[in-house]
Amino acid sequence: MAKRFEVAERSALPKTIARWILGLFLVSAGVAHLTWARSEFLAQVPVWLPLDGDFVVVASGLVEIALGAALIALRRKRVLVGWIVAGFFVAIFPGNINQFVTQTDAFGLDSDVARGVRLLFQPVLVLWALWCTDALKMLRKRAAGTREE
Repeated sequence: MAKRFEVAERSALPKTIARWILGLFLVSAGVAHLTWARSEFLAQVPVWLPLDGDFVVVASGLVEIALGAALIALRRKRVLVGWIVAGFFVAIFPGNINQFVTQTDAFGLDSDVARGVRLLFQPVLVLWALWCTDALKMLRKRAAGTREE
């Protein structure tokens, strides 16, 4: 029984590290929204969004800080937090698409290729959030349980 526990703990370590890295990334990005990169983030807010751009940047920054902190601190709620973080990454995707379509330069993304490559990484962030929080694992377990009934 002790060996099983050790194996489970070892296999959980990469996910824990990945969850912490993602959490720290989100906190850092959130602080950047509020400070040194505010104008860069403002350039990504779609003009068709019926909200003040500065409000969107500040609000999304505060949300990123909260989500990053939750990834790190709320270990027992990590599956729920994983789904929320993944949803957040989906919700901000139109801003990345807008940056590509309008050819807006921000964060050193000054070509269609660079902006296009960035678009490809958004699904990676979604999967990262779901994997490191075991949200994918729980979804598979629920799907398997439903089929067995």
